Amino acid sequence: MNPLLSRRDLLSQLGAGFGGLALGTLLNETAIANASAQASGPHFEPKAKAVIQLYMHGGPSHVDLLDPKPLLSRLDGTPPSGEVADDENRTKNLMGSPHRFRGRGESGLEFSEIQPFVSQHADEIAVVRSMFTEHRNHEQAIWMAQTGLTIAGRPTLGAWLAYGLGTENRNLPAFVALPDPKGQSVDGIRNWSSGWLPPQFQGTMFREQGSPVLHLQPTEKRSARVENARAVLLRELNKRHLASRPGELELEARIEAFELAGRMQLAATSALDLSQETAATHKLYGLDNDKTKSYGTRCLMARRLIERGVRFVSLFMAGQPWDTHSENNKRTKDCCEQTDLPVGGLLTDLKQRGLLDSTLILWGGEFGRTPAAELRNGNAAAGRDHHPYGFSVWLAGGGVKGGQAYGATDDFGYRAVENRTQTANLHATILHLLGLDHEELNYYHNGRDERLTDIYQASVINELLA
Repeated sequence: MNPLLSRRDLLSQLGAGFGGLALGTLLNETAIANASAQASGPHFEPKAKAVIQLYMHGGPSHVDLLDPKPLLSRLDGTPPSGEVADDENRTKNLMGSPHRFRGRGESGLEFSEIQPFVSQHADEIAVVRSMFTEHRNHEQAIWMAQTGLTIAGRPTLGAWLAYGLGTENRNLPAFVALPDPKGQSVDGIRNWSSGWLPPQFQGTMFREQGSPVLHLQPTEKRSARVENARAVLLRELNKRHLASRPGELELEARIEAFELAGRMQLAATSALDLSQETAATHKLYGLDNDKTKSYGTRCLMARRLIERGVRFVSLFMAGQPWDTHSENNKRTKDCCEQTDLPVGGLLTDLKQRGLLDSTLILWGGEFGRTPAAELRNGNAAAGRDHHPYGFSVWLAGGGVKGGQAYGATDDFGYRAVENRTQTANLHATILHLLGLDHEELNYYHNGRDERLTDIYQASVINELLA
């Protein structure tokens, strides 16, 4: 061997190395540093084992979907008064929902008519109608919803769960993100960032189309003997390289990611092979319809991942489709037409397979929409503006007491007034359902013990627990 050959040159000549890592890892698992080893495990018996987050970028209109307001409809087209008029200078006349609400299931929990499939599961769903947040800009409100504060750079909920619990399947990541193939969501990869937690706890992005993970498969086939030899050599080089650079978390995480990629070469490909599902299951998720195929595919991928031990799966939509500044009625209905059938199918499928009791479903966005029509260039554009003062999210499965609406907004859907629910309380409740105490799940950073609920005196919402 040329003694002047650098490590970089040698790796370059050896190629990408993913194929070798795959076989080598599978043949010599004792040499692998399990990224989940840093997980502390649950603090008490969990009610849920996994979370599927259905994140609705843009802010779904609560008064059109989950929070019926008869008075708002009766006063449609009239100027608001009182607090609504005082606080809102970007909206004008009140705008009732054109969509009818009706009670569903034995509980009679009310849903809008544009959610015919999700509403079939009313008795499994708990709607939190009293959410509020601290910022009306998308990015800051997204950071609050995803990380617990309105500042960038913090770990997301999924990263905290990966850190606290690890994965039940060492051949798959603990935290998987399923972005929309049509485009990135607002705030991009920060939606699944690990922030200042060790980088191995960030979400791993899986693709809906093609190979689940880019560059997962080797470009050239080689014999098992050659692949194993390459893997052993690469592992030894990485080990020496890391030993000479102690404390380099990014480097350690990168090496662990390479080794996980080797294990995923078989596991991820199998986990996301939807051809193994029946035609009836494809239809249940809407894969036979162009309108629902994309979101339905990701919902089905999420089910297959959590049943294989992935802890947290986040589904995203391109851009911020629920941001209905104009044509609110049409665009809200369009979002439902894309997502309602797949989400309803997901709930049905999980229940049929006995997975709903151990899987927590979280649906919602960063805020709601105003109860009055937004002004654009002096004219009401039949849209709704951002609304942080009162909005709705819902949870189902995973130890949640369904068939209920928790909290309430005022008669116009303007402000949360009963059981006001800040994000920290919602996060504390989600952690609790996974067996984690939000006050004990800490990470030392910049001289202090950081936690998801941070500075807030958060408490678990016991009324949501089954």
